[in-house]
Amino acid sequence: MNTKEEKMAAFGRLLDVMDELRVKCPWDKKQTNESLRTNTIEETYELSDALMREDKQDIKKELGDVLLQIVFYAKIGEEQGAFDIKEVCDALCEKLIYRHPHVFGNVSADTAQKVEQNWEQLKLKEKNGNKTVLSGVPAALPSVVKAYRIQDKARNVGFDWEKREQVWDKVKEEFLELKEEIAAMDAERMEGEFGDLFFSLINAARLYKINPDNALERTNQKFIRRFNYLETQTIDRGRSLKDMSLAEMDAIWDEAKAKGL
Repeated sequence: MNTKEEKMAAFGRLLDVMDELRVKCPWDKKQTNESLRTNTIEETYELSDALMREDKQDIKKELGDVLLQIVFYAKIGEEQGAFDIKEVCDALCEKLIYRHPHVFGNVSADTAQKVEQNWEQLKLKEKNGNKTVLSGVPAALPSVVKAYRIQDKARNVGFDWEKREQVWDKVKEEFLELKEEIAAMDAERMEGEFGDLFFSLINAARLYKINPDNALERTNQKFIRRFNYLETQTIDRGRSLKDMSLAEMDAIWDEAKAKGL
């Protein structure tokens, strides 16, 4: 792998390229924080996809795209006289050192859970830190990720099940409440109970160390593979999905499962 000096040189080259683009490229010159925001979201999701696929080459490429966004925002901040990339790095280093007293200080934390608990407590004490335990959960997070983060932060201050097996009683309770509302056909209450059921299932995933967003995405990809197989096989047989019975489609679907798709 590369030396620290080589890494620093590469980062310096990136900053030089960004400086030149900002001056000479008509597109790069006109970009603002607002105009870049959507690109940043897209690049983050593309990185997430590469990570899910464990594609090393794509991960490297998408990390570069995300790094570009960071350097771009820092350049805009420098032009506005607000901050530059050095201040971004300095602030990050100071935060990491402060929040890792078990590494840079004399605090003891011999488990990952203890580290997380210390992290949350330190964030509450920071001058510009979170004012409440849940205020650190970004409002714009996707709902599944947000639910997981809410539950995880509550856990870090001791608000959690005594035994993880207890969560299944809650899941069953929410499922039965949902069935009652479905029987009553109250749309608003059905939606509420669906939300409660989802929340309890995400809680179960957390307790069993399953990332619910990753789990759902794996199922999404599995469905896509099997449905694509169903569609392809149907076309190859000169048929149309619209003209097939559910039993016929299920038979081809089972073929896809048997092939490990």
